[in-house]
Amino acid sequence: MESKTARFTVLLDPRKKRMFEEICTAQDLTPSQVVRQLIREYVIANAGNRELPAWLLAAANKKTATA
Repeated sequence: MESKTARFTVLLDPRKKRMFEEICTAQDLTPSQVVRQLIREYVIANAGNRELPAWLLAAANKKTATA
């Protein structure tokens, strides 16, 4: 299980933020859920030779199984 104790701050244009939040709401997702999913996908796609932990792969597989 992923730990949700770290904070990640991102600065972006207010118009993009507003649009992002609207799209998330329309999909019944929180912006945090979407960002965590994007980070998981990015890490998996770009890990190179790094061994990925089972919890990360399980989280990614769980998401694709429900999609």
